[in-house]
Amino acid sequence: MLPSKERKGLGGMPKKGQHSIGTGGDQAPAVARARMPRDTLSRSVIIDAAIVIAERDGLDGLTFQALGNELGAHATSVYRHFRDKDEFLLEVIDTLRERSYGSALVSTGNWREDLCAIAAHIREHYRRCAPFAHQMSVRATHRKAEFINVEFALDALNRAGLTPEDAVVYVRLFGNYVRAMSSFEAAVSCLDPELKAKDHLQMRAGSLILEPDQFPHLVSAAASLLSFDDPRVFDVGLNAILDAIESRGKKNPT
Repeated sequence: MLPSKERKGLGGMPKKGQHSIGTGGDQAPAVARARMPRDTLSRSVIIDAAIVIAERDGLDGLTFQALGNELGAHATSVYRHFRDKDEFLLEVIDTLRERSYGSALVSTGNWREDLCAIAAHIREHYRRCAPFAHQMSVRATHRKAEFINVEFALDALNRAGLTPEDAVVYVRLFGNYVRAMSSFEAAVSCLDPELKAKDHLQMRAGSLILEPDQFPHLVSAAASLLSFDDPRVFDVGLNAILDAIESRGKKNPT
């Protein structure tokens, strides 16, 4: 689920007597943008503005008040275009996905290459949206871009020889792995580089001085321990899943 701060912010409106900008009456009022004509405000215009805010301030900064300020419109005018705040967020997440790689999903005719391709697109998408990648990864949008993704993966699994019953299990395994690893890598990329380097160095150094009789394997491997975001880890995990799919497909009668 999205953080409570975000959910509250999207639904929050200034109470009567409150200022939407500023904290006190002694402050000079902020200069507001010119209001947009009412008939120019549409779902697509709102989503475009939402993406600008999300890329600048993250999903936590994506409130209806922030949208109103970005659009030069009253926050209440945004409400009319979406059933609720969750519908709005899912539209933004699905649109980001569509714009990121929606047109790139073209089958090569090889099921394994197709799954590798969609995994690479998803991974790069989360890197581009790193500050809020985890928030996106745990939501199902049940919209066009997501439907296209799932259909593409299921088609590849069908060509791999999986039964429909196996395919629904492996499409979830594949999807969960790619989303989880990609969003994790994205989160690590947001850490301060010096902090990342310090964590890795201290893990290695701390392992080297352990008692060998208590931690024989860890001491032996200490100098070779990988960082959290070593790209080899993603590839090894992905290939293990693809190998399992291939093995499963070969067991099924053609």
